[in-house]
Amino acid sequence: MTEQYDGCQDPATATCQLLTGFRSMMITMTAGIAAFDTELGTCAVRWTERGIAGVRLPSPRTADLPRLDGMIGVPVPVREAIGAIARLLAGESVDLGFVVLDDEEIDPFCREVYAATRAVQPGSTATYGEIARAIGRVDPEGARDVGAALARNPTPIVVPCHRVVGANGKLTGFSAPGGLETKRRMLALEGAPGFGQQVLFG
Repeated sequence: MTEQYDGCQDPATATCQLLTGFRSMMITMTAGIAAFDTELGTCAVRWTERGIAGVRLPSPRTADLPRLDGMIGVPVPVREAIGAIARLLAGESVDLGFVVLDDEEIDPFCREVYAATRAVQPGSTATYGEIARAIGRVDPEGARDVGAALARNPTPIVVPCHRVVGANGKLTGFSAPGGLETKRRMLALEGAPGFGQQVLFG
């Protein structure tokens, strides 16, 4: 079986090469968690030897986690992922497609949803229905099932569920700390205050 890298189709592309290199380095690392500062507040990343397993948005709990700047031996791929997340939340248009996720415990449908959601670029939004259609779900329950999958998303920002909005363009269904206000602020930090000046899926 040919290994798939989070939707990477062409091994010759720069993104795919970065992704492959990232995964190769992840194989040697041990599990850990580190908190770091962003424009949004103190976030955290949890990793295993297979990849990034969790991203935590700011909350009182993240403030109590071990700080990245005081840690020794954090693997380079993890530091690169953290740096990219921080730049993204500072307003840079950063492609997080190179970040390998540990999705071993994620069910196949959620993997499809998360892969389609990762295609939504900074400054863009897509609706739950558009994500559903992107993975071949055209039934009336597709959008609802996408919403349920994104509500369980363990890696927000890397899987940018904040960029997925309701059919009318309104913000709905954000279960992370801070709720819809956090979702609104994340979109604003990415330069999408109008929530839809670009549309990924036509």
